[in-house]
Amino acid sequence: MKKILFIATGGTIASAKTENGLTPAITSEELLNAVPQVKNLCAVDTVQPYSLDSTNMCWKQWIHVAEIIRDNYAKYDGFVIAHGTDTLSYAAATLSYLIQKNEKPVVLTGAQKSIEVPDGDARRNLFEAFVYATDARACGTHVVFNGHVIAGTRARKTHTKSFDAFSSIDFPDIGVFYDKKLLCYIDERPECPGAVFYDKLVPEILSIRVIPGMDPSVFDYITAHCRGVVIESFGVGGIPYYGDNAFEEKIAALMENGVRVVITTQVPHEGSNLSVYRVGHIIKEKYRVLEASNMTTEAAIAKMMWALAYSETREEFEKLFCTPVGKDQL
Repeated sequence: MKKILFIATGGTIASAKTENGLTPAITSEELLNAVPQVKNLCAVDTVQPYSLDSTNMCWKQWIHVAEIIRDNYAKYDGFVIAHGTDTLSYAAATLSYLIQKNEKPVVLTGAQKSIEVPDGDARRNLFEAFVYATDARACGTHVVFNGHVIAGTRARKTHTKSFDAFSSIDFPDIGVFYDKKLLCYIDERPECPGAVFYDKLVPEILSIRVIPGMDPSVFDYITAHCRGVVIESFGVGGIPYYGDNAFEEKIAALMENGVRVVITTQVPHEGSNLSVYRVGHIIKEKYRVLEASNMTTEAAIAKMMWALAYSETREEFEKLFCTPVGKDQL
């Protein structure tokens, strides 16, 4: 019987009603007791480093979770993390970069309803997370939610209320649960020869969405306060040109001041291609700006935090950012 470490961090799945609304209050042991079938799957130990709404989770907690996995990696066959849904896609992407080539599964799940709700989604999601974590084909970092097994770098929350809250963006599900059975479509084991752990991130980055008529002076804040920026452009990569070169000049100033710049699209699917239109082509060719292509914004942000922590020069950053990790780039 496999041995799994269950890491509880709070979130809706562990929330209880209070006079001020839902707040995490249910312990890791109580979560497990609500899904007794797990005991037939594996032996489970639990830790609860946090009891937070996922709105309050960030890079500090995710580094700590990665450290917990690193310190216990030899003792367990897999890891299941209960996490709030609002930042779960950021958590999954970040852990995908902090823990790479892991032959043991790291599985994140959560719920749209508390585990106290009998007809909610919490029990199903938690049980299926353990089913995947104990499967012989499981490896890498994934989100298991509402019957979907999604690569950690491809998950995005696309519904705020529905049980089918998460989608795999521009990449097929790694597997699905059908009639309570796990069907794996993609065998990732050859890509996971042995875990490599990282323990640093650079949080001084910003993601900014371009909107029509936006004053380019907003980039001055980035120059003064950030080490990196992900610019969510129009369409396949349009940067506005309002009769002057103001946006181009601001992006040039960012790069001259050592700020790493990655351009992506604010469109959910099919990625960017700056070369298509003049409004993107000039920026790419003149300044060698990186683009996220078909990466999710969450993955681009997480990868930038990781790549900044492990690079000194622009060339080193570009190499790290442009080297595929998991399923983040095609």
